[in-house]
Amino acid sequence: MTAASSDPGFSTTVEAQRLREWLLGPGQATLVMDQFSADDFHLVVDDRADVHVNSKDGRFYLGWFPFGRPGTDGEGWKIAVTGTAKVRGYQMSFDAETPADVVAAAVARVLETSQPA
Repeated sequence: MTAASSDPGFSTTVEAQRLREWLLGPGQATLVMDQFSADDFHLVVDDRADVHVNSKDGRFYLGWFPFGRPGTDGEGWKIAVTGTAKVRGYQMSFDAETPADVVAAAVARVLETSQPA
């Protein structure tokens, strides 16, 4: 069944409008953390049980804050890559309720793009 609008170029199907199920909830942080090896990264768990991962060259940082990062509004994950003298670095944040699967995909892509200098 197609439902057409009076606006030209717009039509949809009833099937396309059905509800979808979406991945929700924080999931398992190990999906993210298992991507790091002791050969290339330092891992520290602090007194709040927050986890910090740094590359040995110091240019990559990942923070996991299961109860929210202090001083933020519910930030649960922080990823940062330090730039160089010629190119700026970047950072991204995810809410504490962002599924670990989503964060793991972002981390995997960042790690895939890194190369030995």
